[in-house]
Amino acid sequence: MMNRRTLNKSLGAVAGALLAGGAMVLPTSVLAADLGPQAMVEKVAGDILSAIKADKSVQGGDVNRIMALVDSRVMPHVNFERMMGTAVGPAWRQATPAQKKQVQDEFKKLLVRTYAGAFKMAGNRSLKVLPVRAASNDVLVRSELLGGSSPAKIDYRLEKAPNSALGWRVYNIAIEGIWQVNSYQQQFAPIVRSRGIDGLIASLQQQNRELARK
Repeated sequence: MMNRRTLNKSLGAVAGALLAGGAMVLPTSVLAADLGPQAMVEKVAGDILSAIKADKSVQGGDVNRIMALVDSRVMPHVNFERMMGTAVGPAWRQATPAQKKQVQDEFKKLLVRTYAGAFKMAGNRSLKVLPVRAASNDVLVRSELLGGSSPAKIDYRLEKAPNSALGWRVYNIAIEGIWQVNSYQQQFAPIVRSRGIDGLIASLQQQNRELARK
């Protein structure tokens, strides 16, 4: 099982990946169907970075402001339920809608509380998105996070989502070749096996309470 230090390092990289990028301006006439997966990643990253630079409270680590930014700029472009379902495993299918919502809400809060400091560094980072070789309904988009001591390789798995604003949604992210949903699965599996979905919810809630007290 992945230890906490390794998991935190990986999640920190994910936070950087989601919160950094080079601005990309597209005409307002561009429709979702016109955006390829590469352009979608570039646009979302650029929009998020612009929003961070414009909000001093976000840069200062205000959890409520960060949560609002994540809800408005990140979540519409992520298939979070698919990610959580894969991470939790078979027990997800038996979970009630209320349990699923609690797991997603608590995990999102945990990520925001844990990596609020990453927003302070976003202005110094840029995301170089590499050309996509082939387009299909399931695409791998490779990129490099620049601005640190060395580039970090970040890959995105995107699914075609015609009903979404930009036509695509992210459902997995790899940091230096390690797919994050698989890492979450390793972390969640022993909790779910021994304590069920309610035990996972309780574990996430406890971690959030501990972070809130710091």
